[in-house]
Amino acid sequence: MTWATKLGDTRNQLRALNKTIPDTTKAFGALGKAVKEGGVLEFKTKEFVALGIAVATHCEACIALHVEALIRVGATREEVGDVLAMTIQMGGGPSMMYAGKALECYDELSAGK
Repeated sequence: MTWATKLGDTRNQLRALNKTIPDTTKAFGALGKAVKEGGVLEFKTKEFVALGIAVATHCEACIALHVEALIRVGATREEVGDVLAMTIQMGGGPSMMYAGKALECYDELSAGK
């Protein structure tokens, strides 16, 4: 599996879910928009938090989506690495394993940028 494939598969799964439970997914989307556009933290900072949670909860699809968003807003490998270090400190060994996946994802998806 490549991370680009994981992103494509995730988007296809979300499209199917959107068709099946549109009211729920629309409400969840509105929540996401409100959280990302409101508050005092900038979007990039919020995506770093989301990446840390994705790694700590072992969600590969979440890792791919948040790494993609971070690349889009110009996050550097060093910044991602710093977030991953904090995630490992808080989550221990299991987070370390998924931090490796997140860094691999960043390297793959940013290679073409």
